[in-house]
Amino acid sequence: MTDPIFDHDRLHIYRLSIEYVSAAFEISKSLSSLHRHARDQWLRASQSIPLNIAEGNCKRSVKDRARFFDIARGSAFECDAIQDVLVVSGGLYIKTSRDMKLTLKRVASMLTRMAIKFDGVGESSYNYLAVIDYEHEHRDAEHEHERKPEPGRAP
Repeated sequence: MTDPIFDHDRLHIYRLSIEYVSAAFEISKSLSSLHRHARDQWLRASQSIPLNIAEGNCKRSVKDRARFFDIARGSAFECDAIQDVLVVSGGLYIKTSRDMKLTLKRVASMLTRMAIKFDGVGESSYNYLAVIDYEHEHRDAEHEHERKPEPGRAP
């Protein structure tokens, strides 16, 4: 890859996804015409990952960023499924697929964290400094009905 010019060029996730696209293109050269539909879908989905990362990274709205990172993440999972199809149909070796899936897992994990970071939905953590006995937390509530009669009824 060339020296970074745009902001997304500096992102590790972007460079990793470009490496995945390169590997997918290299492997697709050896696929027979029997696998042409899976090959075309795989190339489209693999390219979608860095394209959505780049487009999402330039968005000013955090919600837009999160949406594009989610789309890229979905494309990574689509690539995973396409690799499964290629393995069972004899187009891709299991070891090659596994190696590529490890890259996809890293990509998907990073995209998940990025999407959550920019989603804007969440709470900051707060330490309540309370000691709670979780094991016996509901003990009183479970037997509460045995101690009190229902309103309007005699005991």
